Amino acid sequence: MDNTDAKLIAALRRDSRKSVSELSSELGLSRTTVRSRMDRLIESGVILGFTVILRDEASQSPVRGLMLLGIEGRGTDRIVHRLNGIPAVQAIHSTNGKWDLIAEIGTDTLEELDNVLAEIRRFDGVATSETNLLLATRRASGPAGRR
Repeated sequence: MDNTDAKLIAALRRDSRKSVSELSSELGLSRTTVRSRMDRLIESGVILGFTVILRDEASQSPVRGLMLLGIEGRGTDRIVHRLNGIPAVQAIHSTNGKWDLIAEIGTDTLEELDNVLAEIRRFDGVATSETNLLLATRRASGPAGRR
C-alpha cells in the first residue's frame, strides 16, 4: 500500500458513499486508476467491506465509557465470559501493559453506567479498574462516530 492508497482509504473513511468520479476528482487521479486501486485493495483484503449506519444505531448509548480492568491471576477468560453477559458491554479488548482488559460500555444515563461499573467491580477476580467517559468521538468507523 502506497501513499495514494492511503489517501484513497482516508477519503473512503470520510464518506464511503462517494462515487468513483468524486473520488478521482478529490484525489487528482483518473477514474480508471481509482477503480483499479479500490478493486486491488478489496481483492487483497485491505478493505474488508463497506457498511451502512442507521440513524437509530447512531443515537444508541449516549453515555459511553472505557473501563480498564486489572485481573487477578488467570481469571481473564472467566471475566470475559461474565462481561459478555452484560448488555451494556459493547466490546471487550485484551491489551498489554498495566491493564488486562478494556470494556467499552454504553448506557442511556450516567446512573445506569454507574450501576454497570459497580457490577463489574464486584466480579471475583477484578483486582482494579479505571473508567474514562467518552465525551466526543472525532472519528470512528462505526455508529459511535456518526453522532
